[in-house]
Amino acid sequence: MKYIKFSDEELNKADSVSLVGLLQSYGEQLKKSGSEYEWDYKGEKVTIRNNFWYSHYTETGGKAISFVQKYFGMSFPDAVVMLLDGTHHHIICEREAQSRKKEFRLPERNENMNRVFAYLSITRGIDKEIIWSFSKAGLIYESKEYHNAVFVGKNKAGEAVHAHKRSSGSYKSYKANASGSMPQYSFNWRGKSDRLYLFEAPIDMLSFITMHKDGWKNHSYAACCGVADSVLFQLLQDNPNIKTVLLCLDNDEAGQSSNARITEKLKGKGVNYEILIPKNKDWNEDLLSQMKGDEEKCQATLFSYQPF
Repeated sequence: MKYIKFSDEELNKADSVSLVGLLQSYGEQLKKSGSEYEWDYKGEKVTIRNNFWYSHYTETGGKAISFVQKYFGMSFPDAVVMLLDGTHHHIICEREAQSRKKEFRLPERNENMNRVFAYLSITRGIDKEIIWSFSKAGLIYESKEYHNAVFVGKNKAGEAVHAHKRSSGSYKSYKANASGSMPQYSFNWRGKSDRLYLFEAPIDMLSFITMHKDGWKNHSYAACCGVADSVLFQLLQDNPNIKTVLLCLDNDEAGQSSNARITEKLKGKGVNYEILIPKNKDWNEDLLSQMKGDEEKCQATLFSYQPF
């Protein structure tokens, strides 16, 4: 990784970026309250005022750089570069900017994926053939250093530009996106049908596919892997064959709040959508209930919308 020393001027400019404009550029919905705005992050109320933020849940706050670090999962230098580029203050020379953009690196691959395969198939109940299908496509593997499950996101050209890491051990729970990941290309599968299924996490996405295996490869799927739903609208842009979006977010306050926010955007764009709500908290819980024979505990609720 190339080191870039930022000047005080650069840091001040990055920290002064309007968070309202930043979130709106990602399609996030903000509620105006006097001179401030309120942003709902998975049920967490965050107050935004110009370049300042404050979380009422964690009772922490700061300026633009710390906001991008916390809610976009970026390192300090990546957050600074993103904010500088976003304000069109091209202070960093073109050569250095390009070097920063190339800093995304997939975690080093382990020689096998025995631990991850066991975790996904045994602990999480995901179908083995589905795991292998994603593995063969270069979308799932095991990292060498920590043996994390790595869920890879590829762009339209098939290039890896996003990686979501999740611990595969039962003794700890770790989830994070790799530094430099592009949120609009988080973990996804592109099919040729007119249907796109959107999830919060990769394991929920794989669990849903396990329960609905027939013809699954024909459809498109994506997991947000974080705060932004930009992957949804990027896939709609990249794949004009997609006509209906199926929102499959968690059955909790945060998930259903996100459903309401996203459906308003889809209505504004005239996109058909359906909402699938798992019976339990999420699709993996539904899958595990199904495996135990509790069929009555995993019947999803369906709502639909067609603008025409």
